[in-house]
Amino acid sequence: MHYTGTIWRPPYEADSLLLEVTAGCTHHKCKFCTLYSELPFKFRMSPMKDIESDLLEVQTLQTSPDFRMLTRLQGKGGPEPVKRVFLTGANPFVLSTGKLLDIAALIHKYLPSVESIGCFARITDSANKTDEDLHRLRQAGYTGLTIGVETGDDAALSFMRKGYTSQDILTQCKRLEQAGIDYGFFYLTGVSGKGRGEIGARASAEIFNQLHPFLVGPNMLTIYPESDLYQEIRNGNWEEESEHEKYRELRTLVENLNISTYFAAMGASNAFQFSGRLPEDKKRLLASLDRILSEISEEELLKYRRNLRHL
Repeated sequence: MHYTGTIWRPPYEADSLLLEVTAGCTHHKCKFCTLYSELPFKFRMSPMKDIESDLLEVQTLQTSPDFRMLTRLQGKGGPEPVKRVFLTGANPFVLSTGKLLDIAALIHKYLPSVESIGCFARITDSANKTDEDLHRLRQAGYTGLTIGVETGDDAALSFMRKGYTSQDILTQCKRLEQAGIDYGFFYLTGVSGKGRGEIGARASAEIFNQLHPFLVGPNMLTIYPESDLYQEIRNGNWEEESEHEKYRELRTLVENLNISTYFAAMGASNAFQFSGRLPEDKKRLLASLDRILSEISEEELLKYRRNLRHL
């Protein structure tokens, strides 16, 4: 299999086949992001021959007598058929509709058991596609996109150079919904900065409540020295929220979300991981956040943040 650099995937894609079709990020301007800084290039698409080679490798493994025997020795009836493929890279959905359809055709050719295809996506990735394009992509299996919207706070989106506004979030996600393409949100707790956390949470809830993400997954802002945001702090242009402020922000977000969605703090950036279904589990989630705020000191939370060497 061809893989370049660190491969990132959402926690809930653990059972998906990870297929590299892109590496890096087309935007590569967010001030807080260091995820793809190790790559010597900004963004590239994998050659189709490499994608096809990887799919052939998986197909061969799936049908290998040795692999079948190994799975039986492990107490399984045989190799589990691949039902979902997750395309790696920061935003493979930016690829043209034609290229995405070609990739889907290869996936279905070599792995006919595949039922759906997911990937990370930027809000702007669907802007270069017509409504008909989005419908064709859904028919080809594309659904369950993971979008790092970060926030619905326009001031934060602008300062962090995200490249879109809260109105763009509404416009593009409604287009995905009309095409039948499911999507989940990653929310970045702390992105609004000191004194604005709860403002950002309310602005985000106002946007999210007009949409239907299958997930709202908060991650906590962790600032590394190689990020542009680190320099902004050193230059006195931005201040980080305290750890307690981040949890108050998260509490405000949960309190103000009125949609049916799965809320899950899963990633390593969260010192405490918790999840629940909204609105059914709202009281339980709020109680968990209240316990953290009342029982865990700022010093303990800050120690976790400072010792988080890598996301």
